[in-house]
Amino acid sequence: MSLAHSLARLIAHRTRAFSAFAAMVIFSACAPLASVPDLSLRVSGVEAPEKWRLYAGVTTEIPDLAHWWARFNDAKLDALIGRGLENAPDVRLAAARLRQARASRELAASGDYPTLGASARASRNPGGDDGGKTLYNAGFDASWEVDIFGRARHEVAAADADLAASAANLEAAQVTLAAEIARDYVQYRSVQTRLAIAAKNAQSQEETLEITRWRAAAGLVTELDVEQARGQLAQTRAALPALENERVASLHRLDALLGLTPGSLAPELDPQEALPQASLQIAIDIPADTLARRPDVRAARETLRAESERLYARGAERFPNLTLSGSFGWQTLSSAALGGSDSIARSLAATLAATLFDGGRLQSRIDLQDAAREQALVGYEQSLLSALTEVENALSALASGQRRASSYAEAAEAAQNAATLSGQLYQAGLTDFQQVLESQRALFFAEDNLIAAKSDTLTALIALYKALGGGWEKSATTTINEPEHANETTPNPS
Repeated sequence: MSLAHSLARLIAHRTRAFSAFAAMVIFSACAPLASVPDLSLRVSGVEAPEKWRLYAGVTTEIPDLAHWWARFNDAKLDALIGRGLENAPDVRLAAARLRQARASRELAASGDYPTLGASARASRNPGGDDGGKTLYNAGFDASWEVDIFGRARHEVAAADADLAASAANLEAAQVTLAAEIARDYVQYRSVQTRLAIAAKNAQSQEETLEITRWRAAAGLVTELDVEQARGQLAQTRAALPALENERVASLHRLDALLGLTPGSLAPELDPQEALPQASLQIAIDIPADTLARRPDVRAARETLRAESERLYARGAERFPNLTLSGSFGWQTLSSAALGGSDSIARSLAATLAATLFDGGRLQSRIDLQDAAREQALVGYEQSLLSALTEVENALSALASGQRRASSYAEAAEAAQNAATLSGQLYQAGLTDFQQVLESQRALFFAEDNLIAAKSDTLTALIALYKALGGGWEKSATTTINEPEHANETTPNPS
């Protein structure tokens, strides 16, 4: 190992002199190849507004959104999201891609170091009176491509950006997963409650049908009232299968999100529980800070930086390559003499290679990468616009849901009073049966719509938390070594 270390130091010692020599040769003899296109990246045309259009109470303090679901005060929801963030297929896939990006970064960085190798060989040359002689060789060899024009450096920078993008994608997967689990859980509890309302109304209508039959038998009403009551009951019962199917579908979606087989969560979630309760008051920071916190926006930005760095690397390929190589070892006719000072053999060489004509291949590679960078730029702009749109849409949906829920709550209260009064008046013979049917129908729809409006409001709140970039936090899994220029959107040309 000491000999290999000595060889590496020898090559490193000569690198500066060879680099200076190579630079003079390149710029004097290869001037036509120095025509690298302008690789500067134009700034995105999307600018964050100063404030949200549908929200006035902006705060400059970033709210704590890492575990926003805890504000719903539902222990089962907390447990489901916790299990999902640990074992869900989407998160595991994103984590595997992060490990792949980390390995790719280490692979790219390994190009900065020389390649060292060791070999031993014995060869026999047949012929002669003594049957030939055996030549013994043993030693070390090394090669090093000197990164004069920064191709390898920009490849490493691109790998750094890919790693940062993969880490952001993992965080984005956590954000999406938490929101999807919460949304499907709210949907599941909503359908459970709507099923209970439909069953309660069906039971009430069964009692009304029995009363109507008794009154018809006593000659107080006609068979028309009986048939109307029977039809009303049948319509209410018809809603039960559709709601049950929706409940099962919501349950199976939760199973899939957690990587479980369909029905696995049924024993845990089948007992009916009310909708989660959450405060609808939420502090929102300025749009620029929201964009900076959203992991999907950061992933798009890092992808743009990676493609820009690769464009620099493709431009550097038009310049010559300087490779240093050397060997240190022994060569002797006797194996016993290996290691002796008389058998030492060493060499050191420098190779300067340049492509003079390739039919436009290098320029095509540059054009190809320039198109990839342009796509990344468009993707980055789209991510900014999507983020701003999602927040505004969620704010609008939240405000709309609150107004609808308030109106339906008033309607449900009025429908309950009307149903009670119409039933009492009908039994006293002071109103016709049509009023009873209408009041029961109105009560059913008002209660059902109230739960649906509350569910939509909670779903809008979940969408707002997701749009604000909530649902992830730094951990040992997502932490990466940020390069010095990690916060730069555009790399500096060298």
